[in-house]
Amino acid sequence: MRSRGLKRAAGVVVVRDTADGPRVLLLRAYRNWDLPKGRLEAGETTLEAAIREVREETGLSDLDFAWGEDSIETEPYAGGKVVRFYVARSPAGEVSLPINPALGRAEHHEFRWLGIDAALSLTVPRLQRVLQWAVARAGLAAPATSP
Repeated sequence: MRSRGLKRAAGVVVVRDTADGPRVLLLRAYRNWDLPKGRLEAGETTLEAAIREVREETGLSDLDFAWGEDSIETEPYAGGKVVRFYVARSPAGEVSLPINPALGRAEHHEFRWLGIDAALSLTVPRLQRVLQWAVARAGLAAPATSP
């Protein structure tokens, strides 16, 4: 039996600091919430692909990899797709959902900046694992509230 090759993709857990604590960017396509990500193009490194995909899917280009280039990979899913995720801060910029020229429409229907708990509640287990890694790697936590 032949083993199917893995399909490599890359993405970013995009974080923004707010007065209410850190928020992560989630994108919705139909009923599925996801992180910005996509397939590698010929000759690209995973980090280059991750940065390009964030720009193409959200319009954000100002990413600060303040926590370095550490990454985490998903387990294979959807016929052998494996995504390597990085975590980066997006200090500014408006999110847009640009038209994908190949599709003739935006890839996503909605975006939200969410606290970690809300993001975890909307995502599937493979992305929950990625978000939990990002929380640990970047020290993301909601600000303490006084009683």
